[in-house]
Amino acid sequence: MQRILSAILGLTLMTGLMTGCTSQRLAQAQRTAASYLVSDQQEEQLGQQVKTELETKEKIKYVEDPAVVEYVRTLSTPILQAANRDRKGVKWKVNVIDDPKTVNAFATPGGYLYVYTGLLLAADNEAEVAGVMAHEAGHVVGRHSARAMILQYGEQAIIEAALGKRQSTVAQIAAGLAGTGVGLAYGRSNETEADEYGARYSAAAGYDPHGLATFFQKLAANEGKTPGVLKWLSTHPPSSERMAHINDFIAKNRLSGSNVGAERLASIKQRLRK
Repeated sequence: MQRILSAILGLTLMTGLMTGCTSQRLAQAQRTAASYLVSDQQEEQLGQQVKTELETKEKIKYVEDPAVVEYVRTLSTPILQAANRDRKGVKWKVNVIDDPKTVNAFATPGGYLYVYTGLLLAADNEAEVAGVMAHEAGHVVGRHSARAMILQYGEQAIIEAALGKRQSTVAQIAAGLAGTGVGLAYGRSNETEADEYGARYSAAAGYDPHGLATFFQKLAANEGKTPGVLKWLSTHPPSSERMAHINDFIAKNRLSGSNVGAERLASIKQRLRK
């Protein structure tokens, strides 16, 4: 059965490339193939296992201040509602990691979304935080995690890991996400797609969709000055072309949002600094 599915994946991708289909159609073909190779249930199982590894092996520490946790989850709610219109059935779980020195955020299979307090402290306004969270949600919607893991570890290894038969693979994924910051090796097309999702979802939530681009600019300007910044830059390398694409996408799709939310974020940052 798995060989048949692998054949479907290979045939789908080759057909898309050979017929010169658009990038959108190719991405849809890849998402469909990934859904056959790694089911929603398997993604959920894998996401739960990665969470356990992060907590037991990587010793991540969650924020205990309920006001901060509620703030992040409230901010994410309209973003994730927009994401669910593109991929129904994802049961999102938002976690806030207590690490002010690490500017990072990541998402794992099954809709597990992690935000470091360092990200909140580095952002100037909510629109930037919303852009990053919407971008990470885009990775889940695009099934980028499943696609990347299949390429990195192999189809059978991922299926066995989801079934609890290959903990070494789960441990490697968790260590990469929390430890080195390398995480999952998303391709350039995946990152571009996640950028577009990020702009769409943050605008749908009422935020200025340019927030993701301005956050990239800020990180690029501080690269090398703040060690923790490298956590997010290592998996999301900024470039002038990438930021230009985000702004062009916003303009072409007439995306807009007026909410910046600097005051609420300032209050949360003050709590974190205490």
